[in-house]
Amino acid sequence: MKFLNKSPKAYHDLKFLNSPSARNIRILTEYHEPMERFRRNKIFHTIVFFGSARTLPEKKAKTNLNAIKKKIKATAKNDPKLNKELKSAEMDLHMSRYYEETVELAYMLTKWAMNLDKPNKFVVCSGGGPGIMEAANKGAYKAKGLSMGLNISLPFEQYPNPYITPELNVEFHYFFMRKFWFAYLAKALIIMPGGFGTLDELMEVLTLVQTKKLRKKITVVIYGKEFWDKIINMKGLVETNVISPEDLKLFKFVNSPQEAFDYLTKKITKNYVVTK
Repeated sequence: MKFLNKSPKAYHDLKFLNSPSARNIRILTEYHEPMERFRRNKIFHTIVFFGSARTLPEKKAKTNLNAIKKKIKATAKNDPKLNKELKSAEMDLHMSRYYEETVELAYMLTKWAMNLDKPNKFVVCSGGGPGIMEAANKGAYKAKGLSMGLNISLPFEQYPNPYITPELNVEFHYFFMRKFWFAYLAKALIIMPGGFGTLDELMEVLTLVQTKKLRKKITVVIYGKEFWDKIINMKGLVETNVISPEDLKLFKFVNSPQEAFDYLTKKITKNYVVTK
């Protein structure tokens, strides 16, 4: 009697593991695999940077602007499309300051953290992609420290930047599991200028803190008051009674790497650094 070939075990069956029926298993792997990886690397505290994936380094922004200016100069007629590109490139150059300031702040924080005792190590963490995320990882990399990237699979704008410590380069499918790992290890958050994703991350964390679902002490700084005053009217939320005046104490606006560094290190030291 001829026997059938053995069927693959369920945990080796890729067709099953990628099916809707195994969604709960995939979700669990995005909890357990990062947890094991972080424990192996002794990652217990992070300083998380959020911000736009579209923000360019100053050098690249200048190069793009000069290229468009040359096109306009070579064109005799007034081209609305080129004028639009010019305005966009000028804005990119204006916003590039936040990329450079993120690099500087991440560098300063990493250098500071590396001088602490091992149990008090704080690792810079970002969403792992381009823009502000890249800048944060770059600053930590320049300081010769660990650099964490919690990436997400998207059809555009998202790829692991080259400054992440390879062992700390994590790829997620589920946004909510990625957000969990941002919040679970974070002792401080730096909210740089950004779009929908940054707003989503900021508001979710503030909601968790406000409702005391996130009970640990977490320091939140919102970087660039000039930018954020155009985007969110925080005082208006108080004036219309949709948040309490006390809720404005859940975060602090900062406007320079040094101001952010001084405030963050003071608060983190008070809340988490064991002094002898």
